[in-house]
Order: sequence, then C-alpha cells, then structure tokens
Amino acid sequence: MENENARTNFIWDAIDQDLREGRAQQVHTRFPPEPNGYPHIGHCKALVTDFGTAEKYGGLCNLRFDDTNPAKEDNEYAEAIKRDIEWLGFHWTGGLFYASDYYQRLYDIAEDFIKRGLAYVDELSADEMREYRGTLTTPGKNSPWRDRPAEESLDLFRRMKAGEFPEGRYILRAKIDMASPNMNMRDPAMYRILYKEHWRTGNTWCIYPMYDFAHPLSDAFEGITYSLCSLEFEDHRPLYDWFVETAPGRSNSPG
Repeated sequence: MENENARTNFIWDAIDQDLREGRAQQVHTRFPPEPNGYPHIGHCKALVTDFGTAEKYGGLCNLRFDDTNPAKEDNEYAEAIKRDIEWLGFHWTGGLFYASDYYQRLYDIAEDFIKRGLAYVDELSADEMREYRGTLTTPGKNSPWRDRPAEESLDLFRRMKAGEFPEGRYILRAKIDMASPNMNMRDPAMYRILYKEHWRTGNTWCIYPMYDFAHPLSDAFEGITYSLCSLEFEDHRPLYDWFVETAPGRSNSPG
C-alpha cells in the first residue's frame, strides 16, 4: 500500500478522488508542444507533470505535436523536443501523434458545425474583428455575416480549402456568444487561409485549424482522460469543453 504520507499535489488528489469514485478507470495524459522552437523551462515543467502523472498511476502519456501553424514550425524543433524528453528519462508510452494527422477529420467536423448552424464564414477585417469583439468590460457585437445561410458558408469554406481566396479574405468562426464575459467564447476563429508549406503535409492544405479548435478535439480523438494545462489556459477551458461536447458523436469532454 502506498505510504499515506507520500508527497502529493492538487492534481494527484483530484485524480485519486476520480479513481475512488469511479469517474475514471485509467490515467491517460498527453504532452502537446507546438514545434516552433527549442525546449525551454516551460516545456520541462509541463512534460514532467504530464509524463510523471501518467507514470505515477501506471497510465499512458502521448506525445503530440500541435502543428497547426506552418509559418513558425519545423521538424528540427520536433526532433529536439523528442531528444530532450528522452534525455529527461521519459518516453511517450501512449504513442507519438501530430495534430496534422487529424487535418481531414478536423475539416469534416468544421463542415458539420457549419451545416448545424454552429459556425459561419466571416469576412470582417482583423481590425474590424477586434472592434466587434468588445473588451473585458463591454460585450462584443455580432458580425454582419453571423447569420449568413449555412449553405453559403459551406460553399465559401470549401472554396477557401480549394485556394480560391487570398489570405485574410475569409475566416471560419464558431457561433457561440458575442456577449459572453469570457472573451474566448466570443465567436472564436476555427480556420484561416494560410499559403504556407507545412513541414509534414506539404502544400496539401491552404487552410489551417486554429489551436483552440484543433487541440481539444485532438485530445478527444486520442482518448485523453486528463488534459493537464497551466493556469494561463484556464480561461480557455470553457471553449475547450464547448468544442469537444459540440463535435459530432461527443457528449463528454476529457477530464
């Protein structure tokens, strides 16, 4: 039996309670860096938490590169991160994955959102989007394109994918709540046009999913039970849950 006086923390306390009460049957975490630079102290803190927690409970930890921005990412950084993880004594027991593995699946979900009236193609400029978004103390305003018919948004989104428009011309946004006190819930972007060669997929795509859309769904695809993150992402959690719970075939988010 484990020593009752063994060192613990609030994460392990919560997991212990979940396991006792049957809310979780296993611990499956992931370390999800973006391959846009060499490992730093923040990476080390996160990976020790992710890999160490899985190790403590005899669970699994995936290594997943959230490679959604080809303008800044490179295989050199991914390889450096892998080397340093192993140098620190950890290994991705749950497998090695990339958000780009899921590009088609994410695209299909985006189309489903449009068809269900949960996403729309917007054409506000970047400056206009900032103006319409509001502030921490004032609500945002609906885009004039928010009620664009689903059929029209779907046609435009498919044409975005086909490379018919320049960067910045259109963007796909989730339709949530422009008056939400949480700025992240004010119709966040899901896809943007970006003519950059991806280090894994080449020029297959010219639209790329935004991190806040791809990250939670990648967790869901991989069956992650504990999506551990630092406090800087606390305000993103409601959006994380919304995307997972709203995606087709999903009713519950990971822990």
